[in-house]
Amino acid sequence: MKRPAKEIIESNRMISRRALVVGGAQLGIMGVLGWRLQSMQVEQADQFRLLAEENRINIRLLPPARGLIFDRNGMPIADNEQNYRVVMVREDAGDVGDVLTKLTEIVDIDPDDLARAMQEMQRRSPFVPVTIADRLSWEDVAEINLNTPALPGIQAEVGLSRVYPLGADLAHVVGYVGPVSDYDLSRIDDPDPLLQIPKFQIGKSGAENKLEQSLRGSAGTRRIEVNAAGRIMRELDRQEGDPGKDVQLTIDSRLQSYVQARLEGESAGAVVIDLENGDLRAVASAPTFDPNLFVRGISTTDWNALNADKYRPLAAKAVQGTYPPGSTFKMITAMAAMEDGVVAADETVYCPGFTDVFNIRFHCWKRGGHGNINLHESLKQSCDCYYYEIAQRVGIDKMAEMARKLGLGVRHDLPLSAVASGLAPDKQWKSEVHGEDWRIGDTVNASIGQGYVLASPLQLAVMTARLATGRVVTPRLVRLIDGVEQPSGLGESLGINENTLRRVRASMTDVCNHRRGTAYRSRILAEDHKMAGKTGTSQVRRITPEERAAGVTKNEDLPWERRDHALFVGFAPLDNPRYAVSVVVEHGGGGSRAAAPIARDIMLQAQYGGPPPLEAYPAGIRDQIAAQQKRIAERVPEGANGQSRA
Repeated sequence: MKRPAKEIIESNRMISRRALVVGGAQLGIMGVLGWRLQSMQVEQADQFRLLAEENRINIRLLPPARGLIFDRNGMPIADNEQNYRVVMVREDAGDVGDVLTKLTEIVDIDPDDLARAMQEMQRRSPFVPVTIADRLSWEDVAEINLNTPALPGIQAEVGLSRVYPLGADLAHVVGYVGPVSDYDLSRIDDPDPLLQIPKFQIGKSGAENKLEQSLRGSAGTRRIEVNAAGRIMRELDRQEGDPGKDVQLTIDSRLQSYVQARLEGESAGAVVIDLENGDLRAVASAPTFDPNLFVRGISTTDWNALNADKYRPLAAKAVQGTYPPGSTFKMITAMAAMEDGVVAADETVYCPGFTDVFNIRFHCWKRGGHGNINLHESLKQSCDCYYYEIAQRVGIDKMAEMARKLGLGVRHDLPLSAVASGLAPDKQWKSEVHGEDWRIGDTVNASIGQGYVLASPLQLAVMTARLATGRVVTPRLVRLIDGVEQPSGLGESLGINENTLRRVRASMTDVCNHRRGTAYRSRILAEDHKMAGKTGTSQVRRITPEERAAGVTKNEDLPWERRDHALFVGFAPLDNPRYAVSVVVEHGGGGSRAAAPIARDIMLQAQYGGPPPLEAYPAGIRDQIAAQQKRIAERVPEGANGQSRA
């Protein structure tokens, strides 16, 4: 049966349309291929010819400039300096040993550096440049460039290396950088390609480590043409990376340098907080170390010396060290009792020199006792028995709650290494950690900052700041990142009755300014700069009944490791507090003798913004202070008072 003519015509039309569509698509594809072939063969011919001739175009990462770190006044405290170095690409060198021998005839290279470079080359891909030596002089670089034809695979480069202008003064705060290690890479799930660059520097401790992502920046790329011998002929293209962000800390480097100088000769930590915003003006630990030693990789001799030092220069005692707070904890016990209503401010407790609790005798530091004593006098004279009594009334849980409210037993979030949490123990903690019930004797010990209680100098400074202001002052170390202001540390109200705070502050005022106060010898005479505070002495050994009966051995007669820790906390000025300070001197003996004078000097330096007038000190010690100021002026580096730049 024949198909109608009309159907045949329609079918032919459909076939023609399909043919046109398919044909058009084929022509389009062929056109694109033709255009691409023309582009590759004509416009990019030179580039692909080079790629075909022994892969003579290399792409290399360009490390970004690391962000700088400044103090609050714009003084650079972590800077970059030009660093001339020589690198080798193993696949371009041919006989590596022969090339290195020739290189050592041209420039003097440390055998240890040479051995490390050889090991590095065995671990890296043959096309990865490996640093042979750095910190070369310009004369060395010029000599290498003159002899390039005889040194295949060798190239002299200029880069940036970290330097710390103030050296040891800010070592525990800023930290240091060092070459990326296998251990560093093992801790990163998806490492930045930059970290594969040999001897690329990353933060190892302190702010350098904690702010690494901000400071590092991102890599650029460089396309270079090399000849068959590996010599760079020309640079074809360069894309600069993004430099790291600059960071401004809250630290005042001039005050920091002073505090470090004032702590010299001690094993100690000190912290100064600005009460207006929580800014940490100084965070010092002594002894300290030079972070510049670590930038290239510290020598075994220097490393062993630092580790063998019994005063632990590598430890950031101001934030990492935790100590029984001793009598500086008594303000917490007093406020917990007053807030709970178990003691009135004018109520007296009798102190015969000891308190018996279930046949265990707890002694006051004053052997003959203080007699009848109220809260104000108990803080001023630091009576222990008063706190033994009121602690039993209020209980450890309320004391621990008050301690945490004031910043003890809390880890403060700062970009520093190993910030300690300290310990404000309670019944639940002992049950969970030790599997034991809390005992009354534990409460009695805790009431005067002994037993399980632990605090760092940072936490003690925070406690004092909150007590002085009645607000939740939070410590702040970073002021600006890439010009962006970071959140202030001045928080909301603590929610503590103002009368409670006022009574405790008045007692602390008399500690420093009343003749019977434990820190009277460390008072400040300048009326507008007077200080309130509290001394503390914490035992590190147990005094046996036999020793107590025969007479407690003086600290100076004991080995250094068995002496008491000395502590002091304070704020100033009295009417409108601006700064809070804490000082802990390891095994320093009494807080009034060892820690309070240091805190007074630091507080005056902070308030005056430099050396205070001698009239601010009691007349009897002005000659001593003048000599001390002269010694410190010689010790503080010029950079601490030099020109700043933002």
